[in-house]
Amino acid sequence: MEYIQPISTLVTNFFSVNTVFFTLLGYPMSYLEFFGTILNLWCVWLVARNSIWNWPIGNIAVILFGILFYQIQLYSDMVEQIYFLITGFYGWWIWSRLTKKDNTSSHILKPTKNEWAIIAISTLIGTGILGWLMGNIHELIPTIFTVPASFAYLDAFTTVMSFVATILMAHKKLSSWYLWILVDIIGIWLYFTKGVVFISLLYAVFLILATRGLFNWKKLADSK
Repeated sequence: MEYIQPISTLVTNFFSVNTVFFTLLGYPMSYLEFFGTILNLWCVWLVARNSIWNWPIGNIAVILFGILFYQIQLYSDMVEQIYFLITGFYGWWIWSRLTKKDNTSSHILKPTKNEWAIIAISTLIGTGILGWLMGNIHELIPTIFTVPASFAYLDAFTTVMSFVATILMAHKKLSSWYLWILVDIIGIWLYFTKGVVFISLLYAVFLILATRGLFNWKKLADSK
């Protein structure tokens, strides 16, 4: 009789970054990286089209990526996924309210000088705090974080920008796309360096979609 793995083993294998789903051009692809990537792509495509369905799809994706980032010691990115999950439900609620308010999803707001100043100050302060925390977390909580964080401050910088961009996106602020574009540019290099090449390629696609999203949202804002 053919041996059938118990469900617990199948689940454990699925959520391990070391379990190879398939190999593409010599690159071993894990289930986490593949399905997290596909769902994230779908999510960003939906955001660029101003679709509310980006939020539930994105929530599933961030759970997968959160588990992956923990296993490759990008702890700021792991924390970022927890934040994304919380704001994913928040954004879903905000967009639902806006849609019900006047039966339209076009509420795009252009950035102001004060808004940019708040974004810059928040990002710098947040990066300093999170970068220090993640750079020392292996000493603060050694039982959970057994390996030092990689690129603690650069990872923190993109994480804080993503925090800010998500809130801005939940409130349909055009400035969110500028932040996402910068995050994507840094992410392409960072993930390639960490050896998760498929995610690096994902961020290259994100960059294209974010640029398209910027132009789509700008067009909606200009048409009001």
